[in-house]
Amino acid sequence: MKGMHLAELNVGRLVAPQDDPRVADFMGNLDKLNGLAKRMPGFVWMMEGEEGAGNTDTSIDGDPQFIPNLSVWESVETLETYVWGTIHKQFYERRAEWFEVLGAMHFVMWWVPEGHKPTLDEALARLEHLKQNGDSDHAFGWSHLREATMHQTHRCRETKVA
Repeated sequence: MKGMHLAELNVGRLVAPQDDPRVADFMGNLDKLNGLAKRMPGFVWMMEGEEGAGNTDTSIDGDPQFIPNLSVWESVETLETYVWGTIHKQFYERRAEWFEVLGAMHFVMWWVPEGHKPTLDEALARLEHLKQNGDSDHAFGWSHLREATMHQTHRCRETKVA
């Protein structure tokens, strides 16, 4: 989309505190995964915390086990390549080891003007809009984007709710 970039928010809640051995493999690789994202063609921006790996010092509703990932990409294709076409997919497939299965939707995308860096509050409002209204041009998931072909062919196994 000319003059626009793709923003995404993914929220997960760790199964244990950040310093717990049960999430050590994830926490130990977070800088590596974020560093890879920053080197990818089409990467624009990522929300980062003041300390620690990635953005692990930004809590949601005061809960430090919630880990938000907020980033901006030049296009659907560049985000898809990172998510489904790199080592990121291997970590995504292992998400049930480190993250609770959230009953509610926890991923949203939307278009932003080039140069815009969304805030976490803005992103959470988009997520809430998606939860309340479903896919729309205001807030959407992968299936709303015709150009999101890797999602259809490379997506990971579904995580079952126990």
